[in-house]
Amino acid sequence: MRDQRIIQMARQLVNHSISVKKGEHVLIDVFGGGRDLARALIAEIYHVGGFPHININDHSLLRAQLLDMTPEHMDAIAQLDYERMKRMDCYIAIRGSFNVNELADVPAKKMNLYSDNYGNLVHNHRVNHTRWVVMRWPDPSMAQLAKMSTEAFEDFYFNVCTVDYQRMEKAMLPLVERMERTDQVKITGPGTDLTFSIKGIPAIKCAGVCNIPDGEVYTAPVRDSINGVLTYNTQTVYQGTTFDNIRFEFKNGKIVKATSSNTERLNEILDTDEGARYIGEFAIGVNPDIHHPMNDTLFDEKINGSFHFTPGRAYEEANNGNKSAIHWDIVNIQREDYGGGEMYFDGELVRKDGIFVSDDLLALNTENLKV
Repeated sequence: MRDQRIIQMARQLVNHSISVKKGEHVLIDVFGGGRDLARALIAEIYHVGGFPHININDHSLLRAQLLDMTPEHMDAIAQLDYERMKRMDCYIAIRGSFNVNELADVPAKKMNLYSDNYGNLVHNHRVNHTRWVVMRWPDPSMAQLAKMSTEAFEDFYFNVCTVDYQRMEKAMLPLVERMERTDQVKITGPGTDLTFSIKGIPAIKCAGVCNIPDGEVYTAPVRDSINGVLTYNTQTVYQGTTFDNIRFEFKNGKIVKATSSNTERLNEILDTDEGARYIGEFAIGVNPDIHHPMNDTLFDEKINGSFHFTPGRAYEEANNGNKSAIHWDIVNIQREDYGGGEMYFDGELVRKDGIFVSDDLLALNTENLKV
């Protein structure tokens, strides 16, 4: 018998996250596992009168393809997928991985070729011209990253992905309003002393529409306003490589010095293009059921008491003008159990040690979102 939680999730994705309407075309993009959810999505899309399209991906095959990829070949692939994406009204990505490091030994030049051509063309169109939602699938690889049994992780996964998003969305409104009237942001913590402006850039609430799991409010810093130093305290996996202890030094918005457990590879990524050394997103995580990192961006960026500061491309909804082939969400957790930290809006302390202290934002603290 099919897991009823999968059917419930398919209904949530189709009817809430992307609101499929009769006659619309929906691309279901499957990476790794997730076939059961894909089948449930197909049924639900047909049920509401839409037309499902399926694309199956395999990172081991992508690796083999990238190793001998030429620019002409990459351009042809990107153009073909772009033409398909232009015909889609909606997009659902089910992202899993049998090996998160499958692309680790693909040369940087090949990965940059892929990111620059495919990312800029296909995914830029998807982000800006379709109703989309991206989610992970709880396969054994993810359970290993979370240091949990597969069954326990599945239970955690469905709890995290089906929180009360309506309550969360309502609680986010004061934070959106506060951010949109803020000019200067200051963030301090172990190895971190950072200042930047968010003046004039919209703040966007994310409560179960574009990502599952969800739980963040994002904007972007004014591109050249960032100064200081930021030390991230979580691991991150990007383009198949795992990084620890990432530290950025900023001068007038640009990352002028970058170090990590793999400094050479880190700087190769930041040298992808000009925009890769500038920040395209600043976001605050509030999901009440996600407490610790597991090397999966869609989960880690929603950790309660966290923020992420993203090298690369800005979203059009909160656009600071930064363009890049990359968009790398790297997370810092400010809760006391991760070393603490403070966040100030125009000189006022609004969050300390990952807990909101301003009266208008208290509803976003974990104990209030879980009531």
